[in-house]
Amino acid sequence: MNPIAGQFTSIEQVNDQYLKRQNIKQSQKSSDISFEDVLCKQQSKAELQSNSGVRFSKHASQRLETRNIQLSSEQSTRLEDGVLKAQEKGIKESLVLVDSLAFIVNIPNKTVVTAMDQTDTQQNVFTNIDGAIIM
Repeated sequence: MNPIAGQFTSIEQVNDQYLKRQNIKQSQKSSDISFEDVLCKQQSKAELQSNSGVRFSKHASQRLETRNIQLSSEQSTRLEDGVLKAQEKGIKESLVLVDSLAFIVNIPNKTVVTAMDQTDTQQNVFTNIDGAIIM
């Protein structure tokens, strides 16, 4: 900077004054984990999720909580069995009835979209499904 006029004489002076320089070596050094390790970890995590049972969407989890629905391990197993049966039949969106509980399940993703108990199923109207499984 020109001390007399208070002006910068080059772009480098502006850069040095106002922009912080980052050391490239520092960002490369921050992690010793290789890309291959990260990739393998993510693939194994995805494989576990695809082989595991049914997942609950955020909406379905909220419905379970607000409606005070608690699944026993036996009911969860029956729900998973119902999803497998629906998958075998080629159903895409299924109603799965377990005891007095009703679940709308996206079968290809094995994801419960919403959950209802018998007080919510009084109307007995379920839309956007192409199959029903009664367990």
